[in-house]
Amino acid sequence: MEIKVLICMGTSGLSAGAEEVARTFESELKRKNLIKKCKIIRTGDRGLFRDTLVDIITPDGRVTYEYVKPEDVSKIVDEHLLQGRPVKRLQAGKDYKQFFAGQLRIVLSNCGEINPEDIDDYITHGGFNALKKVFSMVPDKVVDEIEKSGLRGRGGAGFPTGLKWKFCKNAKGDVKYVVCNADEGDPGAFMDRSVLEGDPQSVIEGMTIAGYAIGATEGFVYCRAEYPLAIKRLGMAISQAKEKGFLGKNILNNEFSFDITIKQGAGAFVCGEETALLASIEGRKGMPRPRPPFPAQEGLWGKPTLINNVETFANIRHIMMKGAEWFSSIGTEKSKGTKVFALAGKVKNTGLVEVPMGTTIRELIYGPGGGMMKKRIGLKGVQIGGPSGGCLPESLLDIPIDYESITQTGAIMGSGGMIVMDKKTCMVDMARFFLNFTVAESCGKCVPCRVGLKRMLEVIEKITEGKGKKEHINFLHEMGITIKNTALCGLGNTAPNPVLTTLKYFPNEYQAHIKNKSCPAHVCLELLKFEVIKENCVKCGQCYKACPVGAIDWKKKEYPKINKEKCIKCKSCINACDFMAIQ
Repeated sequence: MEIKVLICMGTSGLSAGAEEVARTFESELKRKNLIKKCKIIRTGDRGLFRDTLVDIITPDGRVTYEYVKPEDVSKIVDEHLLQGRPVKRLQAGKDYKQFFAGQLRIVLSNCGEINPEDIDDYITHGGFNALKKVFSMVPDKVVDEIEKSGLRGRGGAGFPTGLKWKFCKNAKGDVKYVVCNADEGDPGAFMDRSVLEGDPQSVIEGMTIAGYAIGATEGFVYCRAEYPLAIKRLGMAISQAKEKGFLGKNILNNEFSFDITIKQGAGAFVCGEETALLASIEGRKGMPRPRPPFPAQEGLWGKPTLINNVETFANIRHIMMKGAEWFSSIGTEKSKGTKVFALAGKVKNTGLVEVPMGTTIRELIYGPGGGMMKKRIGLKGVQIGGPSGGCLPESLLDIPIDYESITQTGAIMGSGGMIVMDKKTCMVDMARFFLNFTVAESCGKCVPCRVGLKRMLEVIEKITEGKGKKEHINFLHEMGITIKNTALCGLGNTAPNPVLTTLKYFPNEYQAHIKNKSCPAHVCLELLKFEVIKENCVKCGQCYKACPVGAIDWKKKEYPKINKEKCIKCKSCINACDFMAIQ
């Protein structure tokens, strides 16, 4: 058996020095005359974003190393590969095991396991078997299988995928298109990027199956230019698929032809909306248009167009190989399969997590997430669904993750962003942050979004500055509802969510900012007094150590004192204090 050395080299791994680790492995294996016995496989990232991960697979089993540095490589080669003794000091610990223990990896099954730049590796892992199977079926049967599976679009809205395929297939027109929406613009979301970096062929296979099913011969992947590695590997995957006969004319000697083109976006968040995305592909300014007609009837250049996102297409090959019943057995009654989440914030383990629909938010945080980073501070809530999502309190963490349950809370599933917040998070400031983002990213085409969001942001900013008034609460609520009901596209329809959900679930924080002119989380700068709360202080001196200008006087077993003349209000002391003893 050939020994395999897997090195995670997606964006996360490369930023941590994975390329140098790989080169060091190559030189060490040559030096020890092991290069012919070992195969180095440069994979995408596995989802747990930390320093370079390396797996050694031998006849004795698989060992995972974490935080691997170039200087560690010789020890791994000498002790593990030559002497058969894994290096315990470098082996992945309980956090790594916990992160993956509760996951069911379907979309991410190849990420961190195959070389995304080698199509043969994908084929070895069952790649394109689904496409081969599909060619033995009539297109109607393919569409029926996707519809029976219960797969819903993973881009945010959750529209039934099979139904969308059926609409597009039955639409009148000799020319049809398939579009993959990879314009992942949510802050902190990187699901699409990781799939394109770690398993781009799965998206190509899914799009090609979709093209066969609806009668399209051309496809586009709309990917933001900020994803250079994803674009590079997707381009390589397309070229290799053409060489192998999985793309192009008469695929696998069948009468069906299909080709894919990459279109790079310029980073406009609104181009994640499907009609704005189509306008951008056509070379026009990325601005949404009213619907109907929907893209399935009139899309690119007025032709019927099927649009799904990366995660949706990555599911297709698994459904076609294992069957609709298999997929529909996972998840809940109305939300089938798994969902990939970008877990971030104040948890021990951050990264991409794929779990069955119906998993609770609490199970996600305290399972793969490993719980709170600092238990002493405690959990306050979760922001789910990206900048247009909602902020939910701890009391709602036991709701199942499915489209209906999340929507009932006032939040949305979105593309899968999830930020865990502790008690040092100001919910008013959090609402301000996301509203500021959507105001900046609004295309400005419709008045509710262009003007209404701006007015909401101005009021939120006044509240965080201690200039809030009682009537501002009603204004924010009424304006938010009005924008949701009248905005042209999904950006405006959902942008007020962070404000509306924080008003609903965290009203006391708004009252504290307006009535008491104080920020309970000690975040809003204009409301901070920079004074020590003796009732909370444990005299640990962490604030003294953190102050960059020496504005804090402290001695052991004494309360610290802040010299306000020296203080520059940088909040280093507040950030360093786990007891919230500085206001």
